[in-house]
Amino acid sequence: MRIDRLVTRGFRNLADLDVPLPPSGVALLGLNGQGKTNFLEAVYYPVLFRSLRGALDAEVTRFGAPGFQLAAEVEGPGGRQRLTATYQMAGRRKRLERDGEELTRLADAIGGWVAVAFLPGDVALAGGPATERRQYLDRMLSLADRGYLAALAAYRAALAQRNSALRQGQFDVARAFDGTLAAAGARVVAGRLAWSTGAATRFAEELAGLEERGTARLTYRCRSELADPAGWPAALAAARAQDEARRTSTVGPHRDDLDLDVGGRPLRAFGSTGQQRSAAVALKLIELATLAEGRGVEPALLLDDVFAELDRHRQRRLAERLLGTVGRQVFLTAPRHDELPPELGLPVWSVEDGRLGD
Repeated sequence: MRIDRLVTRGFRNLADLDVPLPPSGVALLGLNGQGKTNFLEAVYYPVLFRSLRGALDAEVTRFGAPGFQLAAEVEGPGGRQRLTATYQMAGRRKRLERDGEELTRLADAIGGWVAVAFLPGDVALAGGPATERRQYLDRMLSLADRGYLAALAAYRAALAQRNSALRQGQFDVARAFDGTLAAAGARVVAGRLAWSTGAATRFAEELAGLEERGTARLTYRCRSELADPAGWPAALAAARAQDEARRTSTVGPHRDDLDLDVGGRPLRAFGSTGQQRSAAVALKLIELATLAEGRGVEPALLLDDVFAELDRHRQRRLAERLLGTVGRQVFLTAPRHDELPPELGLPVWSVEDGRLGD
């Protein structure tokens, strides 16, 4: 899968652009603050129709602009399609289209363009709080499996309504959502468990390939009985008093985590910065493989300054793992040419004050 053309108006600090993109991708060079990451953000936006950095659409809009428009022409197994997002600051309204036809549900828009982004802050996948890893799981599995996406949406809606009722002390109303919570939550837990079974071996192999010492282990920490809807009634009943006292739901996949260990020691608590970075790279490689298998296409890869602070040997090893797949479209950034792997082989564009140049 590749993106052939990108059009933006009013997006971040980028000058309005309409640019064809090379099939192989491009390396973007420029000083900090010039717009390199903003360009990657624009390329990634049609994946989930939101910022890869978690920014609100109002924050993505160029300062002083009435809104933004972004269009991407993408090529995949189903042929060519044009994905468009238009956001208006007035009323905070967003319109999504595919080939000119409005898409009223976000779930219908997601997945037309598939890419994996690796940002410097993604080291939090290994060293940060559990919410980082849950978001990783949900983004990846939603893009790989529409059934998971539907279950996740249903679970989040039921959870929000149940928690609202708990906060208001409407405990009978809260219990009314238990059935939906169980059915959708079981699908989410089952999907994460199934993924983790294969990912555990891959995680160990990827860290070994990145020359990290010690046996690596990935485990999805959950209540496994909740992978079956039949396991929920007893769990919810046992937690009822606690839920009502805390005024929030204490059982379900929104409480789960991925445990990442190397040499028997949790990476979050005891891993070095280098180990945590390697673990994050391993998780991104697994994400690429998961999406490729689930969608039957090779996702594009977006890399924001990931080769900084690495010696040439580690740059080479990382480049081999990230860039070695034939036909994968790659977009990456670096402040200087000497921070690019020598074997890169991508066209190089400059970015200055939001403008692209050869």
